Amino acid sequence: MGNGDSMSQAGPIRFVHRGRVRELRGVDPNTTVLEWLRAGGLTGTKEGCAEGDCGACTVAIGEEAGGRLRYRALNACIQFVPTLDGKALVTVEDLRGADGALHPVQRAMVEQHASQCGFCTPGFVMSLFTLYHAKGAPDRARVNDAIAGNLCRCTGYRPIVDAGLAACAGPRKDKFARTEKETLALLRSIRRETGLVYEAAGRRFFAPATEDEFAEVLAREPAARILAGGTDLALEVTKQHRDLDALIHVGGVRGLADIAASASHLEIGAAAPYSDAMAAIAAAYPDFGEVLRRLGSEQIRNAGTMGGNVANASPIGDTPPLLLALGAGLVLRKGGARREVPLDEFFLAYRKTALAPGEFIARIRIPKPRAGLRFGAYKISKRFDQDISAVCGAFAVETGGGIVRTARIAFGGMAATPKRAAGCEAALTGKPWNEATVAAAAAALERDFAPISDMRASARYRTAVARNLLWRFFRSEALPPGEAHVLRYGT
Repeated sequence: MGNGDSMSQAGPIRFVHRGRVRELRGVDPNTTVLEWLRAGGLTGTKEGCAEGDCGACTVAIGEEAGGRLRYRALNACIQFVPTLDGKALVTVEDLRGADGALHPVQRAMVEQHASQCGFCTPGFVMSLFTLYHAKGAPDRARVNDAIAGNLCRCTGYRPIVDAGLAACAGPRKDKFARTEKETLALLRSIRRETGLVYEAAGRRFFAPATEDEFAEVLAREPAARILAGGTDLALEVTKQHRDLDALIHVGGVRGLADIAASASHLEIGAAAPYSDAMAAIAAAYPDFGEVLRRLGSEQIRNAGTMGGNVANASPIGDTPPLLLALGAGLVLRKGGARREVPLDEFFLAYRKTALAPGEFIARIRIPKPRAGLRFGAYKISKRFDQDISAVCGAFAVETGGGIVRTARIAFGGMAATPKRAAGCEAALTGKPWNEATVAAAAAALERDFAPISDMRASARYRTAVARNLLWRFFRSEALPPGEAHVLRYGT
């Protein structure tokens, strides 16, 4: 399908690999990039978990951003092959030079003795490759963040971190930097003005290019599953062995990933990856930014979206409690009609939302900070990085003259949906912001929720944590900067 063709016409998947455009036909749309690579003999990319948790399958995806080529790390095990359309793919086999010379990252891994059994090594190399191509000289904390989604069970992380620092210390002029203009030209040659329709193995994959096309396709295919980053949906294929017969991928919908600011709100496009939204959100609400950093690894943040996290309606999703506390709203669209819904009215029951058939989330509107507003957010999980929350709490309290003017308190992991704590809010509103008021509000919290016990935490633990988080928020002004949100399971 060439540029300018309509979405009613099917076409091949087109992407850039090894300096040329590849065209794929006949590949099942449910096939992951990892499966396709390994079936084709590119077995350097490993399968460790098939759920985006271990990083052994990490590949680099190249896209044009601001006139330059940007590489990002993704988990190949939860990316479907058609999502490669319009992008450049780099795997660990591609790094060596034409003469067999190691890439600077690979050479640093050798020199720093950073590999033992080797199974996880290709994933680490690819994560560090994307860091090598990122702006600025990374410090140790930045390297740690880059490889937080890569698990090693042999060597330990110190020599791997040392390798990352060594590789990025000098000039970064590898063969990919030298051929950037050629790669950009190839990417521009396969850019689509209208969307892709791809069919194989009795399944269909739609990749609309505009919001109007998205609305049209979803109206025509209301039973199709909407695919953003695939960090949750892909697990239905890889772990539950289900077939997804119709997918609508929103990763290339122009405008749906835009991030903008008005005088009163941040506007986050529903298809904006967390990596793109983090800076704007963290600038307004630092605790929100910290929760996003801990929500998942860099590979997950490069793929996952806040729109998907909200639409998923999981009771333990990390962003809904924070958005509820801030009074966020959603812009929904069905066909040509749009409506705005407060997030308070969006979650109806367990995994049930106010979305009508054929309707989708277009944007998330987050009110900007205002004078007198204090906001805090806390994620409690067994692991500090990239773990699912046992409890996630968010607190937005507006005070004036020592009196609580407004209070919005929300939790995840405490009910069948992300939920505000109405009794706690009532106990705070109009009262002095002091220990006696907080004690009464903490007691009210126990009446607001009846959490369950499961593998992540007991009901008793969740109730105690929710109460203690309110106290921590109240006392957070006395904590050192940056310490208020640093919590782990059991603290």
